[in-house]
Amino acid sequence: MKENIKQYEGFDREFGSNIFWCRKCNIPLLDEQCGICHEKGFRIELTQPGDVRFSSPYEKKIIGELILKSFGINPLAGKLVLLNKTPGEDKTDEIIVDGLVFGILRFDMKELGFKFDLMMEGAKALQDFGLKKKLVKISASGRHLSGKTIDGSEILECSDDIGKGDTILIASKNLSGFGISFSDSNEMKNPGRSIRVKKIDSGKAAFLSGHPGLDEVIRANASHMKRLAKDAVNTIRGIANQKEFMDSPVYVSFSGGKDSLTTLDLTRSAVKRQIKVFFANTGIEFPETVEFARRFCKKNNIELIEVEAKEAFWENLPSFGPPAKDFRWCCKVCKLAPINIVIEECTRGGHKCLTIDGKRKYESFARARIAPKEENPFIPGQVSVFPIRNWRAIEVWLYIYYRKLEYNPLYDFGFERVGCWLCPAELSAEYYRFKELHPELFKRWNEYLLKWAGEHELGDKFIEHGFWRWKHLPPKMVRLAEDLGISTAIKGREEEFSIVVTGGVSPCRTGGYTMEGKITGLTLDKAQNIANMLGENVFSEDLGVLLIRQKGSSVKIFSSGHISVNALGREEARSLFENTSKQLIRVKKCTKCGVCLKVCPAGAITIEPGLKIGKECIRCGKCTESCVVAKYFDRILPGFGD
Repeated sequence: MKENIKQYEGFDREFGSNIFWCRKCNIPLLDEQCGICHEKGFRIELTQPGDVRFSSPYEKKIIGELILKSFGINPLAGKLVLLNKTPGEDKTDEIIVDGLVFGILRFDMKELGFKFDLMMEGAKALQDFGLKKKLVKISASGRHLSGKTIDGSEILECSDDIGKGDTILIASKNLSGFGISFSDSNEMKNPGRSIRVKKIDSGKAAFLSGHPGLDEVIRANASHMKRLAKDAVNTIRGIANQKEFMDSPVYVSFSGGKDSLTTLDLTRSAVKRQIKVFFANTGIEFPETVEFARRFCKKNNIELIEVEAKEAFWENLPSFGPPAKDFRWCCKVCKLAPINIVIEECTRGGHKCLTIDGKRKYESFARARIAPKEENPFIPGQVSVFPIRNWRAIEVWLYIYYRKLEYNPLYDFGFERVGCWLCPAELSAEYYRFKELHPELFKRWNEYLLKWAGEHELGDKFIEHGFWRWKHLPPKMVRLAEDLGISTAIKGREEEFSIVVTGGVSPCRTGGYTMEGKITGLTLDKAQNIANMLGENVFSEDLGVLLIRQKGSSVKIFSSGHISVNALGREEARSLFENTSKQLIRVKKCTKCGVCLKVCPAGAITIEPGLKIGKECIRCGKCTESCVVAKYFDRILPGFGD
């Protein structure tokens, strides 16, 4: 979990957020002052980045069942429950109720099921509630008890429902907290260690009275939401009314999810001219998503441009194997390529394609610095505007509830995001929820994965616990594999490195000349290591593409292995393709001789653990001239360019 927390270091200072809670109305507040009683709320300290949301009916049901199983009651019944996504192995959410961080809902990757972890405020609230179950009273006192093990001789009394390994409530004089039992109720007072105190102190926490509904939450936050919506509408209107966009329709990127739904509704309020909607039907979308996108647009008389990839995923699967978080070839094949064709038509004649997009900075660390407006470096001519980039999930949902917008039913079934049903970025918790909803679709994909695993001498557990979702496992998954005793070594000969030309130099519809090829045996992260040698570069994790730009030319390398070079002239395109190939083979076949280190005047090169060119590179070419691998690249790749 440490590596997940580390990625958010500094994020909370610049982007993180908290919410407030009105004790009088028992309502979450997005500003400090309540819009109903006008009293100030108290601040809730959330784990950052603080993208809090309302619990779905399915999630609330799971939480209630787990608390009932542990403590025999469900004090959250009928209450408003919020969830806040936090770092963890898989789905991990703080549970906020009555302004208390009550506990943690997490999906256990070992047992492949949901678990409930009690938090300090939850333990205190349960004791204040009068709960006598799973309760242990001890004679020891003092804050130093947190983290300590208590002997049976120090236990004054305990309830008779405690089992070994249970989460328990602990009370001592004026202190209260929670811990874990090492013994059952019958053995609790025997000599030897009996319980471990997780945390205990003299603080107080209690449930609040009142059971407000969504209408009251909307009223309490009305001024905040009106201001937020007004700013978003003004952003869209201001850019859409610029001269370069006035003569063309306004396009909205619509995924069928909550963020794009909100963005679409805001756009309809902002502009009065024609609005068209892009919907990328990848062929592996949830049936609910496809049905919702079509129904919503038809019902609201919105022109829907449904870009269908049809069987593209399944047709390319034998060549590429299962996609992964760090190998998203499917995005290029099923999304980027089809949409690029449509946008090329929209931008023909030098027109710009203005697209309103629902990306938010809280969705991922990689999206934390979204600008209000960006020219898409991967699709020439497309200008994207992100009007809700600063919105939190709870603000998106309040807007949807206030506007009474129909939304994708998958959210009520427990999905936090709605993408492709087999997406490797999907949480395992959602993947197994998908299994319950669509067993036939799950069966098709799971049978393929099991067959693929068998071909690479991997066991069924490798698939069951989700290791297929990475090409290179992160530390958390390496540890999980070790704990479960699962081998993650993919057997078989490593794919040979090669670059072949799949399309000779030809005129490009967007200008200049292109040359295309196919790379095998080289991952995109390795290509990134050499990108600074070729030009300014940017990487899109969502699309799985690395873009390298020089003056008047560009190189695109996709996680699928596809490479596309564009330059002003025929010879320039050929030369750039050749130079790119040299650099890629350098990073793949580096002998670590160290000659390049000596000739680099900028000190931009490192060779441990592998060759990497830093941003200090001045592109003088001296390292390439001195590299034996680059010098003989045509011999290393026989038939290159044929």
